[in-house]
Amino acid sequence: MTRMQHWLTNILRWFDSEAGSDHIDTTSRSFNFLRVIPFIALHLACLLAFYTGASAFAIGFAIAFFLVRMFAITGFYHRYFAHKTFKTGRPAQFVFAVLGASAAQRGPLWWAAHHRHHHQHSDDVKDLHSPHQGGFWWAHMGWFTCDAGFATDERRVRDWLKFPELRLINRFDALVPALAAVGIYALGEALAAWAPGLGTNGLQLLVWGFFISTVVLFHATVSINSLSHVWGKRRFETSDDSRNNFWLALITLGEGWHNNHHRWPQSVRQGFRWYEIDITWYGLWLMSKLGIIWELNPIPKHIQEETRELDRMRRSRQ
Repeated sequence: MTRMQHWLTNILRWFDSEAGSDHIDTTSRSFNFLRVIPFIALHLACLLAFYTGASAFAIGFAIAFFLVRMFAITGFYHRYFAHKTFKTGRPAQFVFAVLGASAAQRGPLWWAAHHRHHHQHSDDVKDLHSPHQGGFWWAHMGWFTCDAGFATDERRVRDWLKFPELRLINRFDALVPALAAVGIYALGEALAAWAPGLGTNGLQLLVWGFFISTVVLFHATVSINSLSHVWGKRRFETSDDSRNNFWLALITLGEGWHNNHHRWPQSVRQGFRWYEIDITWYGLWLMSKLGIIWELNPIPKHIQEETRELDRMRRSRQ
């Protein structure tokens, strides 16, 4: 492939993640600047807040959109698509795939494939985002900027390939975030005309409701890669260095109970004790009561007993 072809292919991948898929070097961990220009631009766009200013509505919208999409990532991208810890119907599956895709964290099949790879190789040399292999910044977002982190390993998600709508979202993974951004801008302009007392407009709502909300959401999500394997407490002696962290659990709606998760990833609940706040679990439990999801995988009795015994041993040593 010539240099010009390389440039054009990487630009096409901004819109079609399967463009030039035969030429992706899935072993390369070199920084691919062209591929991550949109990612860099997303961060730079946050600086527009100094121009647009802020309003209570714009900030409130940003927080609400953060929470909705974080739940879609943790509850569905992670606990459903990656681990299949519960079941749901095809309409709900599609809706939450779209909501997850609006977080600009790629498509559900790509996300699930990478996470399944992580569990198989957690913290060993094949783990693409282990802080013990590449350091903090590599684990946080460096892995995201190389070709090894770009392709979807379809061998790991054969169970989802039968759904054409999921394949479509996964292939054109920039489409949903782009449409969300356009919709948020249009909402801001409509509010500026119809509800001027809110003090917002299209550009301001776009900056806070999409750019800032999305960037914060991204860094909160990947903090589980970079921090939950170095910062926190280890209840279980797993084969990796996963840790439980209360603060990360708060900002990620429960994902910070990472050592629990690596001990038993089949469980829909990651907070193994009543005092381990797992907001995603509360939301999924409510959805089950409403009949939207069902067959939630519980924490097995032997894991519950192991958890209590380890906690008793820890207290006795204190």
